[in-house]
Amino acid sequence: MPGEFDLIARHFAALTQRRADVVLGVGDDAALLDPPPGQELVVTVDTLALGVHFFADCPPAALGHKALAVNLSDLAAMGAAPAWALLALTLPTADEPWLTEFAAGFAALARTYDVSLVGGDTCRGPLAVTITALGHVPRGQALRRSGARPGDGVYVSGEIGAAGLAVRARRGEITLPAALATHAAQRLDYPQPRVALGLALRGLASAAIDVSDGLLADLGHICASSGVGARLELARLPLPEGALGVASDESLIGSGDDYELCFTVPPRYEPALGVLAANVGCALTRVGQIEAAPGLWLIDEAGQTRPATQAGHDHFR
Repeated sequence: MPGEFDLIARHFAALTQRRADVVLGVGDDAALLDPPPGQELVVTVDTLALGVHFFADCPPAALGHKALAVNLSDLAAMGAAPAWALLALTLPTADEPWLTEFAAGFAALARTYDVSLVGGDTCRGPLAVTITALGHVPRGQALRRSGARPGDGVYVSGEIGAAGLAVRARRGEITLPAALATHAAQRLDYPQPRVALGLALRGLASAAIDVSDGLLADLGHICASSGVGARLELARLPLPEGALGVASDESLIGSGDDYELCFTVPPRYEPALGVLAANVGCALTRVGQIEAAPGLWLIDEAGQTRPATQAGHDHFR
């Protein structure tokens, strides 16, 4: 396999030294960064492994996009502005056409959010991609999971469930109508991180999380961190058109890989969300409410309440 610096230089050079706050990027033992004054550093890392987080037929450009997108989604859930990334690639072989497409997918999203690649590593082995993404947020303004309080509204951005349908379809477990299959595949392969929404929720949301493990599981993480419970109204869920014809609503809120934001908002701030949604270009749907008693409860269209029984899952596992 060609040397790691040769690979990075050929395929990712255009993404280095793009920001003024990169004092020293790729090419030395470590990067030198200059975070803005008064900001807290936000750091996240995620690995995508073949057969665990993506299928063998995943297009390289989609994998490049998704590997960065899932990390930017974590930053968005903290209300952080993305700035820098490090990329570690484990490759079976140095497949130049594959790397070209992968780099193109990564680069397109990096440019969209002004992210500079400031370092990385390569080694030989089963295909896996690890990205460390770094951003910043004004001191004391980061969104956390632990601030939800009884009476807060529970919201979710965009729609949920399509990526999970795509996973099940690719496994051969279900058959999707053509339009839904195309839409679901796009949602699985090219998730869109809600960066603008995360920034706009600073000072409004009491808690937030990105929906990677399923709405039910991730709302459960907010409840556990905040010491509260929640109820979800199934009739309010923003589901893909036609989804209920092939899957139950509870399975849709239990499936992962949506990379939307689930967040809670105190009642006094809820009226501001209509203007906020228009400003960030993303639908925001109130799907429930935080309760004082622990536990997750589902309310069906008939108004009947039952305890949630599905804990959700992590990606393909």
